[in-house]
Amino acid sequence: MGITSHDVARLAGVSQPTVSRALRDDPRVSEATREKVRRAAQALNYVPSEAGRTLSTRSTRRVGVIVTDLTNPFYPHVIAPLHDELRTLGYRMMLITERSDEAVAEERLLDQSLDGVVLATATTDSRLPAQLERRGMPFVFLNRDTGGPDDYASVVDNEGGGRLVARELVALGHRRIAGIFGAANTTTGRDRELGFRLALADAGVGLAEDRVVRGAFEYDTGYRALPVLMAAAEAPTAVFCGNDVVAIGVLNAALAAGIRVPDDLTVIGFDDLPMASWEVFRLTTVGHDLGELSRQAARLLVRRIGGDVDPGGERLVLPTEFVPRATHARVS
Repeated sequence: MGITSHDVARLAGVSQPTVSRALRDDPRVSEATREKVRRAAQALNYVPSEAGRTLSTRSTRRVGVIVTDLTNPFYPHVIAPLHDELRTLGYRMMLITERSDEAVAEERLLDQSLDGVVLATATTDSRLPAQLERRGMPFVFLNRDTGGPDDYASVVDNEGGGRLVARELVALGHRRIAGIFGAANTTTGRDRELGFRLALADAGVGLAEDRVVRGAFEYDTGYRALPVLMAAAEAPTAVFCGNDVVAIGVLNAALAAGIRVPDDLTVIGFDDLPMASWEVFRLTTVGHDLGELSRQAARLLVRRIGGDVDPGGERLVLPTEFVPRATHARVS
């Protein structure tokens, strides 16, 4: 017979259940004990049987993470802390990538190989959340949700962040203001625009539709939108971008067109990605804790897997802050 977990337990001087917990990095087992078990397993060339573990515990300790836009620099900065937090909680992360949620085969998520799912790029019209709910698969939203009252989600105060930008621009004297927002079927795009519009309205400043562009949260959206906006009879003096990636597209388009930032045009982003602080950009933006956004999503999912959540949904909202750098200025 091959080496079993009971053999590892005898060599390590612990119980067999402790071996199982230690080898899946269960935080309930001390690091010293986990190291002792790992050394014993290595000495015996023991490899845990995933099939046996799943049969005995009815749990795979695996979580699927669905991302439809890995080209967006935003997602690596949330996937890494999500992976680390899930590992701390005793779970392994499996990344599932498709062009859209609709392209994700339901069978891949419901074949009993996953304990739960993180939806990182959901849209408000996606059918996947309802399919998972109907089949009893625990899931949470990360960054985007459907906007429903019964969502389990870790999100940012997008509306509040939009308000921050509007108030700052008004205080700087800007009145000819443009917005390059995310798609209307994303809560991040919708709510950032909503907060921005509401705060402008409170200040008696309008946002004309011919100064609004909506599109994907990507570089090309900003790069292509700026020339259109600046070609108007009265060009805007400021533009609020749906995220930092769009804003960087705007900065490059401005450079190509000879538009001086911030002397001729104020540009403000959202998310405060690490690259926003690079000297080449020094982008003024709206910041939030990217790592905590992911960590609280991981903790929420594990609680939902264990049935330790409010049955009516839980929406965890991170605060935002205005991060001033070098791309905003008082209107001349």
